[in-house]
Amino acid sequence: MRDLSSRLSQGLPADAVLLDVRAPERFRGEHEPIDPRAGHIPGARNLPTAGNVDAAGRFLTPQALRERLLAAGADDHRPVVSYCGSGVNAAHATLAAHLAGFDAVLYPGSFSQWSQHAELEVAVGE
Repeated sequence: MRDLSSRLSQGLPADAVLLDVRAPERFRGEHEPIDPRAGHIPGARNLPTAGNVDAAGRFLTPQALRERLLAAGADDHRPVVSYCGSGVNAAHATLAAHLAGFDAVLYPGSFSQWSQHAELEVAVGE
């Protein structure tokens, strides 16, 4: 996996589908228990990691994962970049995207790193 943290100052790839895999209330900026600022990286779409598994905690089928990612805006022509708060859930989401057949990478610094930089914009709401 490529490490996008070195690209932080340059911004993320313009053609990437950026997925914030945290809970919706953290994505919207309504609740932030950890980071100095609440919200999400501008342009990100919320696709919580919990939706990648079934009731038994197993990954959904590759086709079901693919449909979920397509509904969130992923396509076969752009990389999928996943982030969360610390990188742990984003690693899970990156694997799910790979299982679904997408070129996926992890932004390991995740929102915790992004939110530490006052010069980087943070979006709130949907």
